[in-house]
Amino acid sequence: MSFSESSKAFAYPVLVADIGGTNARFALVDGPDAPTRMCGKTATADHIDICSAIRGTVFPETDIKPRTAIIAVAGPVTGDKIPLTNAAWVIEPLKMISELGLEEVVVLNDFEAQALALPGYSGEDVEQVGSGAVRPASTKFVLGPGTGLGAAAMIHAAATWIPVPGEGGHVELGPVTKEDFEIWPHIERVGGRVGAEQLLSGTGLPRLARAVAEWMQAERQLETPASITEAAEENDAVAVKTLEVFARALGRVAGDCALTVLSRGGVYLTGGVTPRITRFLTDGNFRAAFEAKAPHEALMAKIPTFIVRHPNPALEGLASFARTPDAFAVDMQGRQWTGPVSANDN
Repeated sequence: MSFSESSKAFAYPVLVADIGGTNARFALVDGPDAPTRMCGKTATADHIDICSAIRGTVFPETDIKPRTAIIAVAGPVTGDKIPLTNAAWVIEPLKMISELGLEEVVVLNDFEAQALALPGYSGEDVEQVGSGAVRPASTKFVLGPGTGLGAAAMIHAAATWIPVPGEGGHVELGPVTKEDFEIWPHIERVGGRVGAEQLLSGTGLPRLARAVAEWMQAERQLETPASITEAAEENDAVAVKTLEVFARALGRVAGDCALTVLSRGGVYLTGGVTPRITRFLTDGNFRAAFEAKAPHEALMAKIPTFIVRHPNPALEGLASFARTPDAFAVDMQGRQWTGPVSANDN
């Protein structure tokens, strides 16, 4: 086995995989001009490892076995054994090459994959929230409240898209409005601080709901994200206020991210929480908080914000990379493994 620092062409078919804590999603890209071919979803708990999942989910869907695998995982890629944050799997690229007959395996961060999808969105893939227009060939940003709060930038420089994953979801989140200043003293601190992910995520929503209930002096037990969104649909006062504060705070963090990298190409919201709180993101408060960045309100009004409606954004990002690797500058150092070259390539 050999390790290659970079790759400018992949051997097709390319298997792309989005590996989460609960589910693994797979698709195939048969060639540089081929559409993304979905191969199904499976629960990680149903398989001992990724090799088992691919054999059971992907192989029955194709006559031609994949030669390359490009995988997105939640968390950093370090070494030849990559444990998942919220599942029992350990991704072992060399084992995948040996057991599945692959020639190459690439493992990227999940929000790097989300960023790779941004330049290709069009039409119904996204829903715009508020004013602004995309400036072509300009930096974009993706922010995803899900289990946690993921973040990544897609920088455009030297005619190339450069995905930059980071930990923007852990920036500080302080009070701004009079209502915020009344609620914030009730928020549970983690590590002595209030970080964005501590509120703006599936795990953070119940923490925010408890603070809002205390502030409102209401006896409410909303301990799961689903219970909060469901209660809000019934116009429960605590749940509605929780999601109003959530959307306003998400707008502020999204605005901070936009200013940090001057994302004139737009800010895009993904993640499992986003589609469940659409009415709170489109009622004007999210966008008002996004733009309220004095003295830069005029600039912020020009930067568009979007809800991503594409059903599989990470897979689509990996597929875009598989089709046109030359369009992206992706750091492969320590994240690419190769096996013996196929006899077809000799």
